[in-house]
Amino acid sequence: MKKAPLPFDPFALAQAAGEAAIGLAARPAELLNVQLEAAKQWSDFWSDALAGKPSDKPRDRRFSSVEWQDDPYYRAIRDSYLLASRQLRDAVERSAGDSSNGAMARFLLDQYLNAVAPTNFATTNPEVVKRVKETGGANLVQGFLNLLEDVGSGKGIVQRRTDPNAFEKGKTIAATPGAVVFENELFQLIQYTPTTDKVAAEPLLYVPPLVNRYYMIDLVPRQSLVKWLVDEGRTVFVISWVNPGPELKNKNVGDYVLSGIVAAVEQVRKATGAAPDLFSFCLGGTLTAIALAWLAAKGRADEVNSATLIGALVDFSDMRDWSAFVHEAHLGAIEEHLEAQGFADSLELQRLFAAMRANDLIWSSVVNHYLLDRPAPPSDLLYWFEDGARIPAAFLKSYNRELLLENRLKEPAGFMVGDVAIDLAAITTPVLVIALKDDHVSAWEAVYGGARHLGADFILGGSGHNAGIVNPPSANKHGYWTNAEQPESATKWLDTATQHEGSWWPWWTKWLGDHGSGKQVAPCPPQDPIEPAPGRYAMMP
Repeated sequence: MKKAPLPFDPFALAQAAGEAAIGLAARPAELLNVQLEAAKQWSDFWSDALAGKPSDKPRDRRFSSVEWQDDPYYRAIRDSYLLASRQLRDAVERSAGDSSNGAMARFLLDQYLNAVAPTNFATTNPEVVKRVKETGGANLVQGFLNLLEDVGSGKGIVQRRTDPNAFEKGKTIAATPGAVVFENELFQLIQYTPTTDKVAAEPLLYVPPLVNRYYMIDLVPRQSLVKWLVDEGRTVFVISWVNPGPELKNKNVGDYVLSGIVAAVEQVRKATGAAPDLFSFCLGGTLTAIALAWLAAKGRADEVNSATLIGALVDFSDMRDWSAFVHEAHLGAIEEHLEAQGFADSLELQRLFAAMRANDLIWSSVVNHYLLDRPAPPSDLLYWFEDGARIPAAFLKSYNRELLLENRLKEPAGFMVGDVAIDLAAITTPVLVIALKDDHVSAWEAVYGGARHLGADFILGGSGHNAGIVNPPSANKHGYWTNAEQPESATKWLDTATQHEGSWWPWWTKWLGDHGSGKQVAPCPPQDPIEPAPGRYAMMP
């Protein structure tokens, strides 16, 4: 039986590692300076350690236990690991550069350093040592059984980041009342039941990414953006993408733009009689920008009132560590993999995202479940994260090659949807771009550059790619930054920006109001419902 092709090229990884290894060796003078500096740093480290000199507490959640700071033994282990990590990262940075091969080398090094952290081993983690004393070692025995159970599941290790039984879609999560009012082979359109006597004249339409279900904006009620918007007097629609199988193998980016976003806009206009305000996240934001350009080219720009792009890239020249995967060798391998399978599997995509945040999404689970034997805590956000979806082969091939590798959206007429050349500069719809300061997927500086390219308004929210969206005002967390100016440098923008406390949600709805008619109308409940929200597509395995 022929082995299925891998979704990456291991030879490209080996080549990148080899180039990084010999990079400094080819520059002996610089290598000598690196070695001399490292020797001095280690000399200073041992002098301070033997003298009992306390070091500053690092901003690293792995070392949050008090023993890492107060106990000289654990503090020395921690500081030696962090020093060695800094030195290795610096050496690879000097030798590998900013190319895709350099990004691959840094990615491989990060995976190694994350794996060998002292927090991941029973004898060098003070929490585990304490737990062993408390249980007589029973935690390690049960942890090993947990490992065997996970391996036996066929999905690999670390599958219990959260309690899978803590939530139920439609009841405790994705539970805001509403109904599916339209569907085709790519999506269901959900409209939520109004809760106020009057609503803003312009409805809202959410465009989610394809890799996860839509309900990141409808988690448990106290964290649900959908519920908050409905209670604020907004008519809310969302696109719930189908979880595609091999039968949708040939659906490409253009299909999702036209039979997805544009079709949804038409249905919302039909239901409400008004042009919607679009809001979108990550890949959904990229597709929304393409849809706006397509509508502009067709003379239909007035079909959308405004658009908000959250954590979304339209210029892929700065992908940071993600450029490790945008490499001709990897793209060839994944195209062969997609051709054989028909789609990118959700588990493959989850593993990729988890690897980019290995300490939070992999190694913390190793420690909790295999060393400490702690039950996985309930987390609505992690429940959503693990409820992944597939992506059709044709879509991912086009997206990877034309948008990520060749960056065609940056140039006028560089990307085609059907017979229409996509020119982002032709967009006349008012656009707001929201970036997240600690975003590990779409670096905020790159999102800011995209906002300037679109001529869009811009704000910066706190926290990361997913958690920064889940920011109800009642929690009073994260904060956000605003600036009336848009200098070329993202760093200069932040240096001169005003920081605000709390959630960006109210600021955003004020922006929507400023770009709307200001009219209040009687609410329009879902008409001719097909089925209650969240609908079949959100329930698909």
